[in-house]
Amino acid sequence: MGSVLSTLEHPIVQAPMGGGPGTPALGAAVCEAGGLGFLAAGYRTPDDVRSELAELRQLTERPFGLNLFVPGPPASDRDALGRYAGALASEAERYGVELGEPRHDDDHWGAKLALAREERVPVVSFTFGCPDRAEIAALREAGCEVWVTVTGVDEAMAAADAGADALVVQGVEAGGHRGSHDAAAPADVGLLALLQLVGASTDLPLVATGGIATGRGVAAVLAAGAAAAQLGTAFMLTPEAATSPAHRDAMRGRGPTAVTHAFTGRPARGIENRFMREHEHEAPLAYPEVHNLTAPLRAAARERGDADAFHLWAGQAYPLALELPAGELVRRLADEARGALRQAAAPRGAQDPKDSQVP
Repeated sequence: MGSVLSTLEHPIVQAPMGGGPGTPALGAAVCEAGGLGFLAAGYRTPDDVRSELAELRQLTERPFGLNLFVPGPPASDRDALGRYAGALASEAERYGVELGEPRHDDDHWGAKLALAREERVPVVSFTFGCPDRAEIAALREAGCEVWVTVTGVDEAMAAADAGADALVVQGVEAGGHRGSHDAAAPADVGLLALLQLVGASTDLPLVATGGIATGRGVAAVLAAGAAAAQLGTAFMLTPEAATSPAHRDAMRGRGPTAVTHAFTGRPARGIENRFMREHEHEAPLAYPEVHNLTAPLRAAARERGDADAFHLWAGQAYPLALELPAGELVRRLADEARGALRQAAAPRGAQDPKDSQVP
């Protein structure tokens, strides 16, 4: 099977961003500019995913990707969930909603795998774990390339052994959910160190992600051995992204980021806000139960434009995000990266300062 990565005009991948920012328009714009756009199947019904795939295919004929969440086991401590629900009662009252049911679900795992095979999605990536050998083999037989997100060498080796075609190597700098296969034991390693460690353990193509926001960042991971750079936060201020107004405003600031599991029960990086500070210590590691519990509360806060009570996912380099059309951003990142690589390769004293300047 030929690699989709080898067909890209630019080694730039738009990260799948579930829960809002990712859209068919965003994915198509990245594809049309010569990168690889993604849709996020997380939190969507199979019918919704099918509709978005159809919309994306109306906008581009180029390869694209679809991301799925690998389901985990139900929460083992139901009492902890009950206590957390009690702690959030005042939040629900403040926003005039009822908390959701802290239920476990598999996010329509089987149906979404079947849909990806049926639609022959060019690239299917996975987060929160690795499908088993049979599931990966079935996708590959249907013509799908399989990428698995990893945050440590052990996860990388397991994904390679299961038959993955490529690895998405996620550093701790990344915004949104950590892709760790075990939420209770995340491998909190920086991207450049992780790229080198994983690259020494496998010959699979590596897609680097986490804290990349500029062409220099793209150049850095390519020089470190990645086949492509995956950026998420960098695309959140584009007009094609469905990032909420309050989230956009927060990204125009300079607040610190932190990793929290208060919103969903799984570690994720976002811009610090009141909810994180007040509830992080109370939240159990229980995904998707906590996600389902807090979903109505977060939706109400987002609708009000209150950035203090919903998740503001963002990577550590989020202040560098630009408000440009997605296609223009892809081309700009690619041009910057080429200039940075030329500058790095030139003899000392012979560098052209224009190569490092933003056009």
